[in-house]
Order: sequence, then structure tokens, then C-alpha cells
Amino acid sequence: MIMENYYAALNYTDTLENDNDHIMVKIQLHSGKELVTINPMIDSGATEDFIDREVCNKQWIKMIKAKNPREIYLAEGKPSAMGPVTHMTKVPMDISSNSELTTFQVANLQNHEVILGMPWLREHNPIIDWNDKRIRFNSERCTTWCLKSSAVAYAVPEEKALEENLITRFSKVQAKKGPMASDQSVRVKKLSNAARVPKNGSARAVGQALYTNEGTDVPARGQTIVGTGIAIGLPHNTYGRIAPRSSLAVKHRLRTNAGIIDSDYRGEVKVVLANLGDQPYQVEKGDRIAQLFIEKFANRELQEVTQLDDTKREE
Repeated sequence: MIMENYYAALNYTDTLENDNDHIMVKIQLHSGKELVTINPMIDSGATEDFIDREVCNKQWIKMIKAKNPREIYLAEGKPSAMGPVTHMTKVPMDISSNSELTTFQVANLQNHEVILGMPWLREHNPIIDWNDKRIRFNSERCTTWCLKSSAVAYAVPEEKALEENLITRFSKVQAKKGPMASDQSVRVKKLSNAARVPKNGSARAVGQALYTNEGTDVPARGQTIVGTGIAIGLPHNTYGRIAPRSSLAVKHRLRTNAGIIDSDYRGEVKVVLANLGDQPYQVEKGDRIAQLFIEKFANRELQEVTQLDDTKREE
């Protein structure tokens, strides 16, 4: 079931010239890890309260998969590139002294990080002074449940608000808490006494040399799997990449295949050596046969959409 969600202005908020069309205010979201300060746009043109998917990922805001996807349509009836909405989130939110648990629809917002739309406006019914840029919470709900002290929140100038949001959006991702999460060391376990721990060939070498734990032949125009006799534990949000050694590639036409090590893999690290030459190659125990690179990555959830935004790039 696809539910329609009309929002006339969301894709065009970066071109609005009238300041009275919307207002921005500073809020704090309790992500479960730390307070996230951000400036949402309050807009009565939004039929839902939205939060950007990238902000949720970076700030460790837990997303809940929706039972029914919700397509987002523009005023002319065309599907928006921001949808469909497949997840939602419930986050404690503070606006000045007004505290509440807010439900957001997670979307791929293009020009804003958070949008407070009609659901939030109907629930709180704030009085907005567009001239003085003030928001007053004096509804029965707010005075009974939400407010701690002052009932007034002041708007943030849009230029400043957008600049602060960019800092939040592109801030360095913090690792999850936990005994292993903050540890950025690579742990190496020797599976045999003869195995050798990877090491840099020089002080400025990027890759760690991998050593064979057995002798074998790599046939001409063929490949062989060679054990290293070690297992490794990688830091959070990293993976290992096995690459060929330059000298073996140039002199003997040896390459490596299938060289990705996931951070949760705990088996023996093995190297797939491919011989592109016309002569077999003899591997001796203890030889340096490949390089290990530890690289960071940003894991992103793949989202199925009905339409992608257009670009100027040709097919």
C-alpha cells in the first residue's frame, strides 16, 4: 500500500524569497548518544514532520521501518526524489524550554535537515510573531505537558541557521560506544608459531606486508590460495583490502584477487595469488606476497525508490 504525502514546497525551499513563508528555530535532539543541535524549518506547507536520513545515520538516531511506505508527491502530482518514506523515528526534542517526544518521517531532504510541518503545528498551535521572529507556546498542551520555564523561543536568522546545519550534517562521525568501538587498533592473532605479524616495510609505507605461512607453487596463467597463518580484528567502520606487491607485479606478473576482509571476519587471512605470466612461480614460506591496507568506510542503507533526480551527465 502506497500512501500519498503531498508537500508543495519542500523541493523549492532554497529559492523562497519571502521570509514570511517559513521560519527557522534552534532545537536539540536527544539521539541516545549525545545532544544534537540543529535548526529546523517550521513550514505549514509540509504535511508531515521530516528529518533527513543522512542526519539520522551520522548522529546515531535510531530509525524504525514503516509498515507501509509513503510516497512523497509535489504539488503538480509528480513523485519527489526525497521519497518514498520507508522509515520513521521518534526522538526527544527540546525547543527552548519546550520538551517533547516527536515523530519524524525519514526522507532524503535536499535543502534542510529537519522540517516541522503541520502535525507539529497542529499539536502545539504556537503563536508565531513573524515581525519579531518569536514563537510562543501557550496552548493548553504546552503549558500542561511540555514547558519547563519560558514559553518563548526565538527564531534563528536563516543564513546562520543553514551554516550551522551544514556543520552538523558534515561533522565527523563519532564511533559507537563500547569496549571495542573506540579502539582503533588492529588486533592480530597468530594461528601458528611460525606465522609472522604484518608490518610496514618502511617508516612511511602505507601498506602492511603479508607473509606466507606455507610454501606452494602458483601455476602459469593460474592462481593459488596461500595462507598467512594469522587472523585479524579490525576497528569499527573499517575493512581490510589485500593488494599486490609492486615488485612481484612488475617482475613476475603476480596479482591478488578477492581481497576484501570484513571487520567481523575472524578466520585465517588468505591471499589469492594470480599468476598472469607464462612461467610458474615458487612461493617460499615466510615470503612477502601481498600488502594489507586498513580503510574506513561509511555504511549506508540502500533505499529503493521509484525515481532518481536528473543530472546533466549523459548515459
